[in-house]
Amino acid sequence: MRVGVPSEAMADEYRVALTPSGVRELVDAGHEVVVQRGAGEGSAIADATYESQGARIVPDAEAVFDEARLVVKVKEPQPEEVALLGPQHMLFTFLHLAPAPELTKALCDSGATCIAYETVEDDRGRLPLLAPMSEVAGKIATQAGAFMLEKPLGGRGVLLGGVPGVAAANVLVIGGGVVGMNAAFIAIGMEADVFVFDRDVDRLRELDLVFGGRCSTVFSSTLEIEERLPGADLVIGAVLIHGARAPHVITRGQLGLMKRGSVLVDVSIDQGGCFETSRPTTHSHPTYEVDGIRHYCVTNMPGAVPITSTYALTNATLPYVAALAGLGMHRAVAADPGLKRGVNVAAGQVTYAPVAEAVGLPYAAVDEALAAVPAA
Repeated sequence: MRVGVPSEAMADEYRVALTPSGVRELVDAGHEVVVQRGAGEGSAIADATYESQGARIVPDAEAVFDEARLVVKVKEPQPEEVALLGPQHMLFTFLHLAPAPELTKALCDSGATCIAYETVEDDRGRLPLLAPMSEVAGKIATQAGAFMLEKPLGGRGVLLGGVPGVAAANVLVIGGGVVGMNAAFIAIGMEADVFVFDRDVDRLRELDLVFGGRCSTVFSSTLEIEERLPGADLVIGAVLIHGARAPHVITRGQLGLMKRGSVLVDVSIDQGGCFETSRPTTHSHPTYEVDGIRHYCVTNMPGAVPITSTYALTNATLPYVAALAGLGMHRAVAADPGLKRGVNVAAGQVTYAPVAEAVGLPYAAVDEALAAVPAA
């Protein structure tokens, strides 16, 4: 099969969907790989390096989409990329469709089969393709939050770890999954006073053991969050419902409980955001202020460290790319129920129930939709 890797069209996105190692694995398995010129530059991967492992460099995205059957990306397709998709394509990338009804409708209209990294599951119900980027995003969330607390950046002027004789900052991490755990790791390492909120008591027990009692674990409720907000300097939102729009855990009214210059970092922004006042931002313009509270809501946080992120992502996605290329879409999803859960759009229909509910489009069972897709 011919696999295509375009440059990422999203603003301030420096990752690329496949490393030279991934190209080598696919080429050795008998597949062709076409890579858009300059696609790897943001991750310090030269075209010549791809070529040395068997890839063919093509001049633009149009050439990639024209030639490839399987298109592998990092971020959700931008309008100019959607226009290049057709029924012959499999698109494998992060999609985050729940807060994006227009994109969902456009992908349905394209006729392409669209498989979302963020809803692929393993045999234990975990999200193996989202996990590495969640690890990166969690660590960046604390780093960014600490930076934004500095006075020249609009923050309160608080050092996260304090110094002897001056108290450390209070960090609230709402959500104890992969993002929240990694955010807490960094905050603990920076010697902040850390509180991790979650609704799963067993997960809180796990985190208490992992952190060796170095942070407080709190069962998450509206009242518990409200009681902690007045003392918070940094709040990290790390709430995830598989494939669905994130719920709001802090409302605009609750911002009034916080100290002016405090910082909110919303890692759930790809799924619509978990703070009522969140809206997407970019690395070029990462923050804005609402009611005296600084908001950091960058939609592609791992894109800030593309060398780390690109290699971490390819490590996770390559087995699935190889399966789709080697078996074809129908056989690959039949062999792996977890990969089947990644199919969000097929044959012009939405095939992931939480997305259909969020965007207000009809839901179609994935097997029924895929039956209308011709075999490769």
